Amino acid sequence: MTRRRVILMGAGGREFHNFNVLFRSDPSHEILAFTAAQIPGLAGRSYAPALAGPLYPRGIPIEPEDRLADLIRERGAREVILAYSDLAHEEVMHKASLVLAAGADFRLLSPEATMLRASVPVLSVCAVRTGCGKSPTTRYLCRLLAAMGIRPVVLRHPMAYGDLEAQRLQRFAAPEDLEKAQCMIEEREEYEPLLRLGVVVYAGV
Repeated sequence: MTRRRVILMGAGGREFHNFNVLFRSDPSHEILAFTAAQIPGLAGRSYAPALAGPLYPRGIPIEPEDRLADLIRERGAREVILAYSDLAHEEVMHKASLVLAAGADFRLLSPEATMLRASVPVLSVCAVRTGCGKSPTTRYLCRLLAAMGIRPVVLRHPMAYGDLEAQRLQRFAAPEDLEKAQCMIEEREEYEPLLRLGVVVYAGV
């Protein structure tokens, strides 16, 4: 069977989630690389074999997004999947045009294809870009649910600032958990207000 050669185009979070949900154990696709944008120091690293699974014994390289057209040609990619959201529509289409001109298909994955399956009720807090207010909305919903006698927890994709393998599975219930995980300021800004509300946060790649 010929595997479809794919590059996942991301910003240090959602692309890893999409890989884990759809491609980690899928022998019909070969993920050639992740591309990185926005998070300093992520490009040039690797998604470790322990995270990538048995189909990727050498892990998966993380390349700078500005090399995308070259990567498509050099590695024979047939498809590029965009896996981050805080882009204007016009910018998404510029990226799509670049991918098509380099000879690959361009695809977006649906929420239905990438959502985690849950046995409990879920409220999803989403927005079109960073800074729209997802964090305060999440805290508001947590307070509202707690007032109704419901104990919420928060699950979010990782912020890939540190050691990805060490961030494999994260559970934050107290400030000392942030210390143990050596969380960066961006992570603390997200997690600390939830911990003060008594809300447990799950993350990790």
